[in-house]
Amino acid sequence: LALHPVITPELVQGRVHLKCSYSHPSPEPPVQYRVLWSRLSSPGKREQVHHETTPQSFSYVEMDGANLRLGDTVFCTVTAFSRATPEQPSLPEDSKGFYAGIKFLPESLEIAEDGKEHVLTVVSTVPIACPGQDDFCKITLQLSTEDLGSQVPGPPDIALSACQVDLLPEPCSGSGCAAATVTVTAVTDFAQDGDRGSRISAEPVAPRDVLWRAYTARDVKV
Repeated sequence: LALHPVITPELVQGRVHLKCSYSHPSPEPPVQYRVLWSRLSSPGKREQVHHETTPQSFSYVEMDGANLRLGDTVFCTVTAFSRATPEQPSLPEDSKGFYAGIKFLPESLEIAEDGKEHVLTVVSTVPIACPGQDDFCKITLQLSTEDLGSQVPGPPDIALSACQVDLLPEPCSGSGCAAATVTVTAVTDFAQDGDRGSRISAEPVAPRDVLWRAYTARDVKV
């Protein structure tokens, strides 16, 4: 009995939810599903946030900013059992971890001081919700760069084509729910400074949505 649970993001009545879908073993007698939602609280450790028993082949949980926040990696674990024999459940099946938040693609860049531009895509894995009916929906991210391991103050090692990007709502697909691109160029400083590391980070600017207020995205290393 393979259930193959999969998590996808969805807007339900203007609020961000995650949906766990699993396949329905058709010719079986009436089946109930036990769905356990959890988040990664520390590496290798999960914390339960919600559970339910349902006859449906899906389960929803809201990203409410309290139990589930942006930056969380979320899992759903599904067990099926027949109403006739509830004491004989199937083996629990885990979904893949779903990272809810902002991702940079690629996750790391190797660039040379040759003036070439490299495209960095900023992706939101969750839908952009509109706080009001007529509001123009977007999340603005402030991008910043930091030189790693640089003891000497000086010009940055990398330059971005923009300091801010706007994420506008679009239908969610396998690649995400909103995306913007920025180009990264290594600054040619003619110094023999060897391989240097930099970090690009993104932070939401004055978000009205409570979900985004306390969120700092994962960095990308260059």
